[in-house]
Amino acid sequence: MTHSPRLPLFAGLPLAVGAGLAIPVQGRINGALGTRLNDGIAAAVVSFSTGLVVMILISLVLPRGRAGLARILPAVRSRAFPRVYVLAGGIGALFVFAQSFTVGILGVALFTVATVTGQTVSGLLVDKLGIGPAGRKQVTAIRVIGCLLTIAAVAWAVSPRFTASSAVASDGGAGPGGPAALLVPLLLPVAAGFLMSFQQAMNGTATVHYGTPIAATLVNFVAGSTVLWIAYAIKVSVAGWGNPLPGEWWYYVGGPMGCVFIGLGALLVRSLGVLVTGLGMIAGQLLGSLALDVVLPAPGTIVAPATVLGTILTLAAIILATLPWPRGALRR
Repeated sequence: MTHSPRLPLFAGLPLAVGAGLAIPVQGRINGALGTRLNDGIAAAVVSFSTGLVVMILISLVLPRGRAGLARILPAVRSRAFPRVYVLAGGIGALFVFAQSFTVGILGVALFTVATVTGQTVSGLLVDKLGIGPAGRKQVTAIRVIGCLLTIAAVAWAVSPRFTASSAVASDGGAGPGGPAALLVPLLLPVAAGFLMSFQQAMNGTATVHYGTPIAATLVNFVAGSTVLWIAYAIKVSVAGWGNPLPGEWWYYVGGPMGCVFIGLGALLVRSLGVLVTGLGMIAGQLLGSLALDVVLPAPGTIVAPATVLGTILTLAAIILATLPWPRGALRR
């Protein structure tokens, strides 16, 4: 078993932010592909399958990838970690499916708030339980306040999109159909976000025993692709085939982007813990969304002062939650 050195906070947190930058781009691509195919499961299958091909090539070409590949079966057979951890890719499959299926229903704003809420709450829980390779981390009052501020700041940052969606619905557009119609689509990204922290903890633990995040990422894509192909086969047998695959190349880069944030997440949780890694990715997610809205705005996109100020407040809340505050700092 190979133990890579732990990264300090000042080095690991920017990497987590950088990994989070890929999430909104992937979400935009997978959502567009799901709309083009008129099939969220098919879009998720395409995304995971292209990511799997990329990870197979990386694992075979790079010496570190081949070394990690050789350690997978011995680690699983020796029960170096709970065997259920190899199924962590199923959580990634759920997240990609939630992107492809619900972004068109909820909109990017509501989807973002739902996933961030689930991920932030579970990040505290996973660190408290010590599931990840960083071990148990104390849930302090300042960390809880930082997490609550993060959720509130994200909601503020995306609030202009809520206003735009309400205006469309009141003008006779394709509204969501009321709160009851949103309940089930809303629970899916909340559940996906909640389980993401567990996925990162499982991948981080597996990475310690594989010796490289390349192997952990490959196992993720194998498990996730298997789950999605089974779901797609059931869907086809019931409802038939969807629309044909598009010819544009950019529809197929969502999977490789998933390789980036899954691999970096597996690497960083050992040094930063699950909560801090997740918060850093949330910061990157908001910054990436803001950049997309400015450079490549989607129809109905609004970049208002609340968007910018909410993003800044999110970064401040994440700094509050991640700094190594001394005991009793809140009382002082």
